Amino acid sequence: MTTHAAAPLPLADLLPISAGLTPGGHLALGGCDTVELARRFGTPLYVYDAETLRAQCRGYVQAFSDEYPESTVLYASKAYLSRPFARLVASEGLGFDAVSGGELEVLRAAGVAMGRVYLHGNSKESWELELAVRSGVGRIVIDNEDEIPLLGEIASRAGVRQGVLLRLSPGVDAHTHEKTTTGILDSKFGVPVETGAAERALAAALEQPALELHGLHMHLGSPIVELAPFELGIAVMADFAADVCRDRFGVEVREFSPGGGFAVGYRDGDPVPEPSAYARAIAAAVRREWGERGLPLPRISVEPGRSIAARAGVALYHVGARKVVPGVRTFVSVNGGMADNVRPAMYGSRYEALSAERPTAAPEETVTIAGKYCESGDVLLRDASLPRLRRGELLAVPASGAYQLSMSSNYNLSYRPAVVLVEGGEARLIRRRERASDLMALDVDEGAAAEGSGGGSAGGE
Repeated sequence: MTTHAAAPLPLADLLPISAGLTPGGHLALGGCDTVELARRFGTPLYVYDAETLRAQCRGYVQAFSDEYPESTVLYASKAYLSRPFARLVASEGLGFDAVSGGELEVLRAAGVAMGRVYLHGNSKESWELELAVRSGVGRIVIDNEDEIPLLGEIASRAGVRQGVLLRLSPGVDAHTHEKTTTGILDSKFGVPVETGAAERALAAALEQPALELHGLHMHLGSPIVELAPFELGIAVMADFAADVCRDRFGVEVREFSPGGGFAVGYRDGDPVPEPSAYARAIAAAVRREWGERGLPLPRISVEPGRSIAARAGVALYHVGARKVVPGVRTFVSVNGGMADNVRPAMYGSRYEALSAERPTAAPEETVTIAGKYCESGDVLLRDASLPRLRRGELLAVPASGAYQLSMSSNYNLSYRPAVVLVEGGEARLIRRRERASDLMALDVDEGAAAEGSGGGSAGGE
């Protein structure tokens, strides 16, 4: 299909880079008509643009290679993961950070090189640590003191010397949402520097013969727009590397992770630093702070997080009921909501939307886009300026590629959406829509009748 841009495309900075218009004026992604995608695969539907995903991966790899050649870029598996998705990301030279045994199993099944996987988590279970060690993950990031003897015993039984990083909490506020701030003292993540716990954890890790301490890790939160918190955090970490690791324990910090959690645009005009800006700020701070203390420069690993996947994904919904409350607001409901995107309800996240059938149409009213689920808080967009939407019209929500699907649920026993990957005018189903049989597959019911079937509101697989 040929796309064109006879009229300016709204939200162009939020949509995938391949976005355009079909000859009939519909929104196109990856050369595919979104209206046809919705007809073919049903809605809600999540569409990932391979061109944007590759560009984001390459952008971060190139930016950090230019500014700090001894660097590795890791994809945050928790943002969204499936076997086809993992293979695409791995093909662009990225490693992965994982936070669960489930993510490790998907990465293993995808054929990812496990030596390029880092396992995180504040409460890793024994079986997850055993799986990580047995799978040969490159690094396990120690998050607390309790984990150290447990991991040491597991690695010893496996007869391996497991590479680890020690995650510290530097006490730096990244000025993001309170539920995604992780570098402060009052956080479940990381070993605090200011209480002395970090020094105790370092000593404990060094006493474990089956653990090989490669360096330090910090993570301040997500999404981080400002660059100054990285500089402050890196200074705290450099102090610890010099004063504690080197001077008190004679240990060289060979690796360091400044974390990541880089920002993406969700609303038109959101300030979002380019990958090169993050790379310049982090590289300069590491060189400066390590250099001032006479420390050998470490290899760094960065975790861009949502910024790899978010822009690549667009959520498609069909419009349903309209409710007008005179003098208050107009609700326009869609056939998705908090079961596939809980972020607005959980974080107060704000999005933009456009009609996929007439994306260049002028706004005619201000409405609240509500979900279909049985919660008053199930609202996707408040005060959205849109053309008057008709029942059955296709609505597109950009910047939907990160965390929405991975945080999705079967609330109200809804079916999780299908996922398609688009590129060069071709659409490939990489995850089918759930069915009723999927919802009941784990039931233990000896008297069950034949399983039913179910699907999306429009189209099938």
